[in-house]
Amino acid sequence: MTTYVITVPGTFVHGITDAARSEVERRLRPQDPQNTDLGETEDLNLLTIQDDGNAFSVRLQVEASDRASAESDAARLVSAALRSSGLSMDDAPLGPAAVTGIDREF
Repeated sequence: MTTYVITVPGTFVHGITDAARSEVERRLRPQDPQNTDLGETEDLNLLTIQDDGNAFSVRLQVEASDRASAESDAARLVSAALRSSGLSMDDAPLGPAAVTGIDREF
């Protein structure tokens, strides 16, 4: 297994409230890349929202056997966190997940 840092971009079509942002971050906290050597070195944030308040990116730590599985798992985790926080797919569509870095291999 390999630990990947994955970035999943998206858009908050109608913006996001502070409460919803906190809920999304709480749900994703176990996958925070700050727990990896890469996350500490690069000072990666779990959820970054651009100045316009709409575009965002989520960076996650995911353990997987290959790159495609890591990207798929990350997209699923982000989607589930957003939906569980009350944001529909129309409220927060996601872009394609991409590997930001590889932390370590087991």
